Amino acid sequence: MKRKMTFALAFANRGMMPGELIYGAREDMVRAVTDAGYDYIAMDADLTRFGGIETREEGRLYAKWLKEHEGQYDGVIFSMPIFADENGAVTALQDAGVPILMQAYPDEIGKMDFAHRRDAFCGKFSVTDVFTQYGVPFTVLKPHVVHPLSAAFQQNLRDFAAICRVVNGMKRFNIGCIGARTTAFKTVRFDEITMQKYGINVESMDLSDLFFRVGKLADGDDAVVKRIGELQNYTDFSLVPGRNMTNLAKVSVILDRYIEEYQLDALALRCWNEMEEQLRITPCVLLSYLNDRGITASCEIDMCSALCMRAMSLASGQPSAVLDWNNNYGDEENKVILFHCGPVAQSLMTGKGTVTNHKMFDKTDPGSGWRSNEGRIRPFPATISNCQTKDGRILLYASEGVFTGDPIEKEYFGCAGVCEIPDLQNKLIRLARGGYKHHTAVGVGHMKEILKEAFTTYLHWSWEEID
Repeated sequence: MKRKMTFALAFANRGMMPGELIYGAREDMVRAVTDAGYDYIAMDADLTRFGGIETREEGRLYAKWLKEHEGQYDGVIFSMPIFADENGAVTALQDAGVPILMQAYPDEIGKMDFAHRRDAFCGKFSVTDVFTQYGVPFTVLKPHVVHPLSAAFQQNLRDFAAICRVVNGMKRFNIGCIGARTTAFKTVRFDEITMQKYGINVESMDLSDLFFRVGKLADGDDAVVKRIGELQNYTDFSLVPGRNMTNLAKVSVILDRYIEEYQLDALALRCWNEMEEQLRITPCVLLSYLNDRGITASCEIDMCSALCMRAMSLASGQPSAVLDWNNNYGDEENKVILFHCGPVAQSLMTGKGTVTNHKMFDKTDPGSGWRSNEGRIRPFPATISNCQTKDGRILLYASEGVFTGDPIEKEYFGCAGVCEIPDLQNKLIRLARGGYKHHTAVGVGHMKEILKEAFTTYLHWSWEEID
C-alpha cells in the first residue's frame, strides 16, 4: 500500500467518429489521475491513429505494450472519448489481468454537431456487451458518462483504486495459522483447501514451536530489549510486571520472525489458554501492534475474519479489527456493543489504551493474562464484514454502519465501541440463519460496494446480501 498506485491508460477510437477529441481526452485523463494522487503509464500516442485503439491490429499492439509493462500498473482505465470500436478494445484488454474501469465522456448541449458529438453514452454499451461475451471482467461506476475533470470522476478514481488494491492484494497471498483451533471454538473452523482454491496459501505453525523459540531467546537479547521499548512507546504498559513484559516482547519478536520466514501478509493466533498458563500473558496487544504496522492479525484462530480484515485494510488504507457481536445497547434496536479483549489497533481507539490483566483469565488463574489493551473505539463510519468456507466456496457478507462514540461504562473491560447499524435486528437474523460466527470484522469507511465489486466481479467469492 506504500507504492503510489499506477493506472495504465487506454483510449477508444472509431473511424467514423471525430477522433481529434481523443487528444483532449489524453490530457484530461492524465490531469485527473495525477490530481487524485496516482501515477499513470500510457502508450505513445503516435503509435496509433489519434492515439486511440480501434482495429484489432491496434488492440494487439496495445496488448503487447501492456505485457511489456506487466507489474508496473494496478489497473487499466479504458477511456471512451467517442463511440468505441469493441473489436480493438477487447483485443487490447482481454489479457490485462487487472481490474478495468470503463469511462465514457458525456456529450454537451450546444456541442452536438458532427465535429463534437461523442456518442460515448451508447458506445459504452457496445464495449461492455462484447467484454461480457468474452468473459472479460470490468468495472462500471455511476454516473454512466462522466467527464474526467469532474468531482464525480475523482470519486470514481478513489473507488476504483480501492477495488484494485483489494483485487490485487487478495488474489494471492500468505496467511499464517499459528496454533490449532481450540476445541471450545468450532465457530472458527475453516477449510484450508477452499482457501487455496482462491489463491490464499495457509502456513501452519504449532504453538509448541513458538514456545520453543521464545524459550531460546535471552531476556537481554537485543531484539527483545528493542521490542520492549517499541511496545512501551505504543501504548501504556505501566501496570505490566517485568516478567510478563519480557514474555510479551519475546512472543512479538517470534511473530515477526514467522512473518519474515513465511512471507506472511496476515495471521491468526491461538491466544488461549496455553499462553496464559505457561507464559502468563495473553497476546491481544501484540495483535493490536501488528495491525497498526500493516500486518493483518486476528485472534482466536479466526482465519475467516482475518481474510475480511485484510480486504478492508487494503480498501481503506487503514487498520481493521475483529470484534464480537457482544452486547445490546439498552433498548436501542439498531445499536450494538462490538468488543474484543484488546487486539484493536491503537489508531482505531479514542486514545492510548492501558494494558491490563485479562479479567476473565484472572478470575480462575490470577496474574495469568497480562495483555488486554483496554480502551474505547473512536467514532467513524464503518463497514462490517465476514466470511465462511462452505462446500468449496467462500461466502462473504458486508454491511455498513457507524461507531457513534456513545458512552460505555468504565467498568466494562476490554476495548469496545457502540456501532449503529440500520435494520440491525433483521441483519442479525440473516447472519444467524446463514451460519455466520459471533465475530465480525470492521473497517474504516463505507466500502460495501467496493468489496462487492472486487469479490464478485474479479475474485469470484460468493456474496450473501444481508441488507
